[in-house]
Amino acid sequence: MHMVRISDVTLKQNSARNLSFREKIELVRLLDQLQADCIELPRIESKGDSLFVKTAADTAAYSAVSVETVCSKEGVDTVWEALKNAAHPRIQIVSPVSLVQMEYLDHKRPQAVKDAVCEAVRYARTFTDDVEFKAEDAVRSERDFLYEILEAAVQAGAGTITVCDSAGNVLPDEFAAFLKDIQANVPSAEQVSLGFACSDTIHMADACAAAGLLAGADEVKASVCPEDSVSLDTVAEIIHKRGSEFGLSMQVRTVELKRLKEKAEEMLKTSRSKTSPFDSGVRDDSDGRTFSLSDDIRAITAETKALGYDLSDEDQVRVYEEFIRIADKKDSVSVREIEAIVASNAMQVPPTYRVGDYIVNCCSMLSATAQIRLWKHGEMLESVALGDGPVDASFLAIEQIAGRHFELDDFQIRAVTEGREAMGEAIVKLRCEGKVYSGRGLSTDIIGSAISAYINAVNKIVYEEENA
Repeated sequence: MHMVRISDVTLKQNSARNLSFREKIELVRLLDQLQADCIELPRIESKGDSLFVKTAADTAAYSAVSVETVCSKEGVDTVWEALKNAAHPRIQIVSPVSLVQMEYLDHKRPQAVKDAVCEAVRYARTFTDDVEFKAEDAVRSERDFLYEILEAAVQAGAGTITVCDSAGNVLPDEFAAFLKDIQANVPSAEQVSLGFACSDTIHMADACAAAGLLAGADEVKASVCPEDSVSLDTVAEIIHKRGSEFGLSMQVRTVELKRLKEKAEEMLKTSRSKTSPFDSGVRDDSDGRTFSLSDDIRAITAETKALGYDLSDEDQVRVYEEFIRIADKKDSVSVREIEAIVASNAMQVPPTYRVGDYIVNCCSMLSATAQIRLWKHGEMLESVALGDGPVDASFLAIEQIAGRHFELDDFQIRAVTEGREAMGEAIVKLRCEGKVYSGRGLSTDIIGSAISAYINAVNKIVYEEENA
């Protein structure tokens, strides 16, 4: 049987950009459980992207983790620094190969492109054996040059060569013939994996994928929630129903694919309101994990890291000491309680912003409004905002005062005392440049506690940026 490899591209699609850091990592975890052969991540363009890749690399145990880069040593270095702890790291060297894209996107002539690809592949091989060369717009390239650059990439050390129908205009028979021509004209093609990617411009991506696999390709780039790519669900169904007739099989766990598809669609289709600071909703994804006195500082530090916190050694000790104090009084400590411990004990900083006055109005017939005054270095700052609810409006008003948007990673509210003067506790987690900052607020007014928690987290971000 010919084993078809699946390289999932869901996290590289536009819809994935709206996911929170936590949701992206959850999607990586689900794809790894599905046993996708490779999980492709977006290009690294910021510190936040780098931290995401590092966390994803730690998360995936079965799947290879792939990140693309342009043909440069600096690009390869950046990718490897983020990928190096992955169980199965893959560096993907990407370059256009059609004349129009080489000239107008890369501003290079064919020979210069080929030289740059070979140099990048050779350099990437000094870090890992799993190097892929991805030829963008291959279908519209000059065939002789395409065969030449693919052969050169293999000779330089690429273990996978991928050709792309970037325009998405070919028909299945044409695509199958295209792949067979590559196999016939690239002498080293049979020594490596031949992969392909199809755009769905004329709604032929799935049909071309079927034709490509029957033509002998080894790897297909697909998505559990396709936008302009091959559908993993369709490929799995084809192989499940007809694979044995053509000697095709795959590792992906098709029984779990439906559940993953439903969960991924739920995450990807949750959008942010224009008047809300909640990027993609806040969900309670606690899985019931608890900790006790038998857990040492390494276990608690590992849990805080899994939650997204990058704590200093001093803060790790403070968090663990508070954990011990609480665990000594009760049988178990939940993940939510550990997050509250982090918010209360880690990264305590001098406040840049202090809460002044606030008025929040909420009516079922109208949008909620929040008028908030904050003090910053003796200066009073004020803003009024509309929101989908009182908390939305309050957070948006704070964003307007700060002059920037923060990714709201999580928001929790709970009562900590009972009675008419009950105290409410709020925990806010903000993410900036990929790093998590948490704040805690306590008040008899639950909106007040949410505002205090948000300001507490913002102060930590501002303090670290000013003292970097």
